[in-house]
Amino acid sequence: MREETLLKLSIAATLVMAGLGITIGLWTGSRAIVFDGAFSLVDALMGAVSLLVLGLMKSYALSTARGQRLEARFNFGFWHLEPMVLALNGVLLMAVATYGLINAIESILAGGRLLNFDIALYYAGAAAVICFAMGALGYRVNRHLQSGFVKIDAQGWLSAGALSAALLAAFGIATLIEETRFAPALPYIDPAILGMICLVLIPVPVAITRRALSEMLLVTPPDLRARVDAVATAITAKYGFLAHQSYVARVGRAEQIEMYFVAAPDAPARALSDWDAIRDEVGAAIGKAGPDRWLSVTFTADPKWSA
Repeated sequence: MREETLLKLSIAATLVMAGLGITIGLWTGSRAIVFDGAFSLVDALMGAVSLLVLGLMKSYALSTARGQRLEARFNFGFWHLEPMVLALNGVLLMAVATYGLINAIESILAGGRLLNFDIALYYAGAAAVICFAMGALGYRVNRHLQSGFVKIDAQGWLSAGALSAALLAAFGIATLIEETRFAPALPYIDPAILGMICLVLIPVPVAITRRALSEMLLVTPPDLRARVDAVATAITAKYGFLAHQSYVARVGRAEQIEMYFVAAPDAPARALSDWDAIRDEVGAAIGKAGPDRWLSVTFTADPKWSA
């Protein structure tokens, strides 16, 4: 399945879940279900933004009229948009979960709220099945795609599934205690489960958000730096360069690499084709060649150009 197809399917399913959640939540009086729908709505919105960015990235890489226009206007491509979208997605999800937690605390302090647990129980069961199915599909497909967009989308589905499963358990318990001595606790079940779910959901996007922010700030990834430095060291020793310097960054799915090799000022002259052959050797040794790799290899006799 293609990345765009999966994201479109996810957006459609999320919109359906959001509409059902908000409608049934308002009908039954459950803030937890309303939160479930709102969480899905934010997820759908960010899925649409991710799909738009993905379309721009794919169009840029194609030799079409649109791709040529985009390349002329955005010479460095759209790689930088991917971590921006992922960071925004993570921040919004954490904000929604924090707002839900505040609402839960407010509701508990106000004495809770009774609701129709039977209808809520049916909704929670159906929602849990759909969410876990979509999350499993996303993770399975992403084994081949390795897409940050699909990863956070699948993570969102699993989070929503966990939320729905928790609602299912809570509402199931509520139906069992309606006619027992524990009935006075019924008004507090909905806000209590909402608060616990929010506490679990708030840290979920932290890892992806932190990584996205590090990419936006061009923090040097240690694994890429080690790979590039190993290649640079081998090339320096093989061709007798005096020194080398490299600068690397990972932005979304793109790797940006600049390498400088310092040659002796009195080194014998080489044909341009020889320098290009060394560049090809460097590129092959680094690997992962393609539209998502930006590689610049410079040879100089003046160390200041590598600093």
